[in-house]
Amino acid sequence: MNITIPQPILQIYQTILSSGFEVYLVGGSVRNILLGKDVKDWDMTTKATPEEILKLFPDAFYDNTFGTVGIPISLQSSVSSHQQEKTRDQRPETRDQTVVEVTTFRTEKSYSDSRHPDKVAWGKSIEEDLERRDFTMNAIALQLALTEKREALRKEENETDLTVNGLPYTIVDPYNGQEDLKSHTIRAVGDPTKRFKEDALRLMRAVRFATQLSFTIEESTWKSMQEDAVLLGNISGERIRDELLKILASDLPYEGIMLLKNAGLLAHILPELLEGINVSQTRPGRHHVYDVFEHNLLSVKYCPSPDPIVRFATLIHDIGKPHVEGRDENGLVIFYNHEVEGAKVAYEICDRLHFSKKDRKKIVHLIRWHMFSVDEHVSDAGIRRFIRRIGVENVKDLLDVRVGDRLGSGIPEERAESWRLKKFRERIEKELQPAPFSINDLAIDGNDIMKALGIQPGPMVGKLLQQLFEEVDEDLSRNTKDYLLKRLHELKI
Repeated sequence: MNITIPQPILQIYQTILSSGFEVYLVGGSVRNILLGKDVKDWDMTTKATPEEILKLFPDAFYDNTFGTVGIPISLQSSVSSHQQEKTRDQRPETRDQTVVEVTTFRTEKSYSDSRHPDKVAWGKSIEEDLERRDFTMNAIALQLALTEKREALRKEENETDLTVNGLPYTIVDPYNGQEDLKSHTIRAVGDPTKRFKEDALRLMRAVRFATQLSFTIEESTWKSMQEDAVLLGNISGERIRDELLKILASDLPYEGIMLLKNAGLLAHILPELLEGINVSQTRPGRHHVYDVFEHNLLSVKYCPSPDPIVRFATLIHDIGKPHVEGRDENGLVIFYNHEVEGAKVAYEICDRLHFSKKDRKKIVHLIRWHMFSVDEHVSDAGIRRFIRRIGVENVKDLLDVRVGDRLGSGIPEERAESWRLKKFRERIEKELQPAPFSINDLAIDGNDIMKALGIQPGPMVGKLLQQLFEEVDEDLSRNTKDYLLKRLHELKI
């Protein structure tokens, strides 16, 4: 199998190499090359200092203390050759702007805050640099054969039949990361306790990689994760949020959240979610067969949306239930207004994890309205009011939350949508074509009102437009200029 590296990446590599500096591909790019997966981020490490790298690349920038120089490039999206054969006729290549990160060999000493090294020093060798990395599969370096000397490398130096741009290569793998890739194992480099104390976010990264790659976390690494889970409290909300969303965006979001729980990490990420454990929802004639916690997790498992923001809303959609748990007159459990309480809790969670205002608004909105009623007798005007209340941009997402909610309650997959929900969806889609009716679609506007009534601009114009809109929305056949101008003189504001 031959992996093709984009020309701009090769040019950067060749420029550093020809200037007399050692340089290697590292991190996720090497991992994905060895796994035969797409490479999105091309990271390099070199013996050259940041100042020396900046001299080689006029457009590069350096704004950190960790030895990482960013080199902006225009890059065609690329996939490995065997994947190109499958996708050549399915999608065109697109041009993307990206940044290649080139980091100087470095060593890191002492991490008093479990986040940042207290001291960074430039390293002398690639082995010294790899020693500081998190997991064995990420502690592999690849040296390209771009010179005559490299092209003459002995075949036995390569452990696979893979070539890079048709040329052999050298692998530096002091922690047997290739073996862990083959056995689908997540293993910390060296002492796992030391690695997690250096940067506690690695606790979540282990779960994220295991979820994304369907790998298993090695026993001693897993034990250290459980022992050091409390360290996650030192990590900022936005870093936790980013890792959580990557887990939710994977093909195994349910398994990822369960790993977080079993490692003791979920208590430091979403303690509110754990409040649903052993909160029963069972009632005679109801479909719920799980407690609130398991229901939330199963709902995200079955949510059809690939959007991690929608999946997050689904994960916490019933998070308000433990706060409003009660009993009806027959002594049966009820959760009155749990969607309202859940929206309040969701707002607090989103604020703590530093979600953007846009994402926070969407999450809270989906949770607030996830209990919408489905009535086959609702009028077309009622459907339009529903769309406006939910927001056109949220309608599909809310329906996806509802599907996840149903399946997460124990309903068979073939009944993901009730006949009422299917009918409701069809009517919504009809009203969305070509676009939902709005006040801007009235046959008259504010200028027509001012001219007809001889009034000046002001609140009165808006009130009249709103009243006309509400009447027309009940019967779209009324939306004619003659009818509206006649009706205008009959209105009393």
